[in-house]
Amino acid sequence: MLTNDKDFRRARALARALDTAVGVPGTPIRVGLDALLGLIPGAGDLASAALSGYIVLIAVRAGTPTIVIWRMLGNIGIDTLVGSVPVFGDLFDVAFKSNVKNVELLERYAAKPTAVTKRSRWLAALVIAVLALALIGIAAVGFIGARLVWRLLTT
Repeated sequence: MLTNDKDFRRARALARALDTAVGVPGTPIRVGLDALLGLIPGAGDLASAALSGYIVLIAVRAGTPTIVIWRMLGNIGIDTLVGSVPVFGDLFDVAFKSNVKNVELLERYAAKPTAVTKRSRWLAALVIAVLALALIGIAAVGFIGARLVWRLLTT
């Protein structure tokens, strides 16, 4: 269980630096180092993911359950994968604040561990189901595409 306020402060400070450090003048939009690093093709998103890993490390050292850690890693994974898409990924980095989400998740876990753990299990099951359906869909499209190509080549 998280009891070290110093770790909370570090996690919050890093999340703020990565996701909401600077406001865009005239808008409610805030950006951080994550969005700026995302402008560097490839390496920027990986560097941002590595920095985000520190928040996960704090959670692991505090004894946070594995399912909640996986949820945090999922947030970082989504941010890294979608953030690596040119142009769209840069806009996504500004909107999807994975580090802030992870710190909020950690704080909610500290306040209500049972509720967060239960919800994390449901979300993990949902993600697995969606990934399974996506893989089945990709396999079906690949199979149909291969059959179509085979028909075109054999006629």
